[in-house]
Parts: sequence; structure tokens; C-alpha cells
Amino acid sequence: MPAPALRTLADRLGILPEYIDQTGRETRVTADETRVAIIAAMGFDAATEERAADALAVLDARELVRKFPPVRVIVHDAAFALPSRAAVLTLERGGVWREGTELPIGYHTLTVDGETQTLIVVPPKCMAPIRRAMGLIANLYAVRSDRNWGVGDITDLATIAEWSGEKGAAFVGVNPLHALRNRGHDISPYSPVSRLYRNPIYIDVTAVPEFNECADVRALLDDPATLATLTSLRSSTHVDYDRVWALKRRALEMIHRTFIIRHRDARSGRGRDYRTYIEQEGTALVNFATFCALEDHFAGKGELRGWMQWPPEYRHPTTADVVAFRESSENEVDFHRWMQFELDRQIASAAATARESGLGIGIYQDLAIGAATDSADLWAYGHLFLSGLSVGAPPDDYAPQGQNWTLPPIDPRQLIEDRYAFWIALIRASLRHAGALRIDHVLGLFRQFWIPAGMPGTLGAYVRFPTEDMMGILALESVRHHVLIVGEDLGTVPPEVPGVLERWGILSSRVMYFERESDGRFRPASSYPKLSLTTADTHDMATITGFWTARDIELQHMAGLIESDERAAAALAHRENERRFLVERLVAEGALKSSLAESPSNAELRGAVHRFLCSTPAALVGVYLEDLVGEREPVNLPGVSADLFRSWTRRLSNSLELTATDPEVAIAFPDPVRAGR
Repeated sequence: MPAPALRTLADRLGILPEYIDQTGRETRVTADETRVAIIAAMGFDAATEERAADALAVLDARELVRKFPPVRVIVHDAAFALPSRAAVLTLERGGVWREGTELPIGYHTLTVDGETQTLIVVPPKCMAPIRRAMGLIANLYAVRSDRNWGVGDITDLATIAEWSGEKGAAFVGVNPLHALRNRGHDISPYSPVSRLYRNPIYIDVTAVPEFNECADVRALLDDPATLATLTSLRSSTHVDYDRVWALKRRALEMIHRTFIIRHRDARSGRGRDYRTYIEQEGTALVNFATFCALEDHFAGKGELRGWMQWPPEYRHPTTADVVAFRESSENEVDFHRWMQFELDRQIASAAATARESGLGIGIYQDLAIGAATDSADLWAYGHLFLSGLSVGAPPDDYAPQGQNWTLPPIDPRQLIEDRYAFWIALIRASLRHAGALRIDHVLGLFRQFWIPAGMPGTLGAYVRFPTEDMMGILALESVRHHVLIVGEDLGTVPPEVPGVLERWGILSSRVMYFERESDGRFRPASSYPKLSLTTADTHDMATITGFWTARDIELQHMAGLIESDERAAAALAHRENERRFLVERLVAEGALKSSLAESPSNAELRGAVHRFLCSTPAALVGVYLEDLVGEREPVNLPGVSADLFRSWTRRLSNSLELTATDPEVAIAFPDPVRAGR
């Protein structure tokens, strides 16, 4: 039956009535039951037409009492005039703006009759690449070295930067370094505890300044049992997050006690730096550290539960009980603040090493699309997030039922009400010490696919986001931090997205595996857009070696993603054609000698792919460390449980020390694109 009030309400709240699927041929219509569920999560009852009409009336009444929206984003040099003689525009850096003078970029405050609006003036584009450049991309947790503790760390990142610089690279990319619990299944860098803070498992314990001042930690590392544990962790084929973090945490707790005694309240340079850091981070760091200390507290009582199962008095950062806990557990809270301080210092040091090693761009960081349901971000910013919904992806050939990422969405209306404070903080945290930033699933700045709880992905719907505002703020922070922005725009892409990304100066993502003609042949290098980052694959796909040997098909069959032997055989036959198409393209582009076309060695094939990528017009070319060393196993097999495939744990086969001198790696390393930015 027609439901005009329901559909009008859904439109007002940004729920799209339909979308075109990835094939471009089928239009999927939003079901009314989906509308009702999403609207309910957004705080309105639309179970009947009458209730939907009442909700519309409430929205109308709210708009009538407001003089203007809480925030407005305009592009620099756009026409702007004060709305009345009584209006006053206070500039971000002080002073009052006078009409007829230049309105600078920044965050300004417009006041009219006691009401305020944040006026954000943004540049027309993000930072632009100065020249074409090549760089390495590493899954840092997977990095093996003779000195790390079974997981790659920030010193390894600095080592990769030095080596990359010698090879003519301009950047080193890493997976999201967001905070994780580092236990059980809580290890995906794309489902973090917080996107504002980072994972202390990446701290190099021996590089902490207090390490040499702490007798306890030196005794720990001299203990035969510790040495045996380190030997086991270093030799393991997979990251054992629980054991690595248990050992690192024990050592860091010892060092923190030394820091408290010698520096925290002292006049030492280290103490002053710490106090400056926590003052700059403010309430956000206090809340994050308090959340982590509360998790430790409840875990110590044997209660490994999400914060939504904590006693009600601990479910919000400002309750009297949480404040009392923070005061009575000062050192426990401070431990988590101190780890973020030290991790930030080490990342800054690695970024400095990258610059000194000639990397014109530096560290290329990654921002995940969301945080886990039981995360610190939801605990501290609960008013922003919606329950009863999950961000995901619509059905496609890779996931016929759609993908549910179990990430609660941010309410775009509340984001606006908060004057984009969380988005600004998130971007600033991500750009810190970076030369480039990848926005995972950048389509989420246009629209997000929301799946109501209890419904399949086929019943999800897209919800609009304030694209132009969020892009403008991204451009402002990009220019202020001198950081390039890359948008991961793979999947179901609306037709307007490429043009908007280009207009804002955001590099798109191009993956060789996806760049095909209608008959499956690989597209020529000249077809790749200039304003893009191009790679052979991604963390969700087969490595070059895995693709060539059909290891991905073997794994998908084993995991049940390919359901029958017949379909597996068909996939293998199709892969033979793909291999032929790949060789044909590499030979045609001069990336592979025709004499090697019949049976290229693994290293020759990898090198040819990398030469092909570097021959494209793409502004940035990313070469995965996995592909340089010839890894066969992927790091992630999407949609597969840990008992079938241990995603996010596979370590590199060779250490950094061996990789630097491996002749096959030298063959696979591309001729450097001219480095710089």
C-alpha cells in the first residue's frame, strides 16, 4: 500500500528510495519495512502513516524555532555577507571580520541575536601531488624482523622508510594503526576500539626513553623464560596477539612506573613534553584512557564484557561513578595516556626518519570507516551513534547477500548538530605525522549502506551524508597539514562520485585486478586516471603470487565461498584465461620481455606487474611489501571465520634484514617513479 508520509519522512532523514547495483543494470528499491526500522533507530516512530505524519510535524516545528543551522561550510572566495547589521563574525585567530575584506579559511563564529553558527571557510581542493611518485605499502603487524617481538613495530616502520628511500620511493603506507584490544577476535585494524587513538602493540619497548632507566624491565628481558617466549614469538608464522601484548604490556607497565617516579611531575624535558601532550589532547584522551582502565578493571574481575553490559553507572564518561573511578585509579588511567604519548613520539620519529631518508611524501596512513560496537569511541561519543543498525555493503558478485560490517553508523544529523566536531577531531588525529592519508570506503562520505538489526543485507538501504561539508573540512585540514588525500572508492560507486572526488582534489583508488575491459582483458596503462593511487591488489585480495598460483581460489573453496568442486574447477579455468590476459598486457606494455611470456619466474612476474603500474599516469603507485617478497597467502579473507582462516595474523616469510638483500626482491622492485610531492 502507498505510504506517502513514511516515504516523505524517509526522504527528509536522508534515506534513499533506491540505488543502482554494482552491475549498473539493476535498480534495488528500499523496502518500507527498512524505512521504518532505520527511522526508528534515528529516534522517530513511523510504524503507521499517522505516526510518520506526527514525526514530520515534529521536524517542521524544530526548524521553525531555529534562525539558522548550527554550522555552515563555504568555499574560500565564495560570496558571503553578514545576514543582518546585528551579526558579528569572529575570526578563528581573533578579531572581527569586516565586510569588503578577505574572509580567510578557518573555523569562525557567527553570532546573531545571541545564537551562534560555526562558519567553516575551506579551500577549493585538498593538497595536490606535485609529481608522480612510487611507494611501499606494508601491513605493519605482519612485518618480521630479527629484533621485534613477534609483531611489526614503529622501529620496523622507520627501517622500511630508510630502505625505501634508498630505492627511490616517496612514501611508506601502513594499515590503520587504530587502537585494538589485541586479544581473541579483536584484532582487525578495520574494527577498532578507537579511531582517535592508536594501538600500543606497535610501541618498540626498547626505544622508550625510560627503558634504560628501568632495572625491572632489563631484568625481565634477561630472564630465560622471557627469552624463550621472544624466540617463540619471533619464529611464529602468525602474530599471536594475546601473547605478544601480554609480554609487551608487562614490560610497558614496568617502564611506566619508572616514568611516574622520574618524569611525570618533574621538570625534565620528558615530563614537560608529556604534560604538553595531555593538555593538547584534552578530554578525548582522558576519556579514552579511562575507558581502557575500566576495561582492565572489569577484566580483572573476570568480566570480559562490552561496556554496554557494564553496570549502568559506568556506561558514560561523565557519571559520578566514572569520575570517582578515574580519581581513585589515577596511575591505571595514566598508563594508557602515557602509552599514547610514547606511541605518538615514536611515530613522529619514524616520520622524521622518512623525511631524512628522502621520502618526499613520508608516512601514508589509513583511516577505517568505523569503530566497533563495544568501542571507546561509542562509549565517549554515544550521542553520535545509532543502535540497531550496522554499516555494510549491498549485495554484489563477491557477497550475494551483502556485507554486514557490524559497525554502528554515525547519525549525520547529530554530526551537524555537533558542528562536525568529531569529524574534525578524527581527521586531525589521522593526519598527525602523515604525508598522505587513505580514507577507507570514501563512499561513506556520500552515502552509507545501513542494515537494520535482524535483517539480511539484501534489505539494507543507503542513507545520505553531508558530502560537500565533510569534503570541505577534509580539504581544510589537508591543506593545513600538507597531506595528500586518497579515497578508497571501490565497490558500488554512484556515477557522481568520481567527479566530486576530482573536484575536491582527492585521489581515487585503482586496483589492477579490477581494471578490465568487458571481455576480461586488462586495460592499458594509459587508461588509468592521473589523479589516483594505483596498486596491483589490496589487503582484501590475493597477492600477485596468490593470484598467479590461484591460491585465492583454493582458499575460497576450502572456506565454502566457492561451494562445489564444479564451481572451483570453473574458477580455475577462468583463472587460466586471466593469467594469459595479464601476460599479454604486460608484454604489450613492455613491462615483461616477450621471451619470458611462456613461463616467467615468480619474481619476474611481480617485477613486471610493478613496472606496469609505474608506467601508468597515476600520481601515486603503491607496491605492497607482500608482493615484493612474493607472499602467497593473503592477510585477509573477507567473510570467513577465524577457525577457517586466520585473517590479520599472517606474518611475512622473510625478515626485513633478509628482504633488503634478497635478489628476488631486487628483481621484483620497480624502477622508481620520480619521488616527491
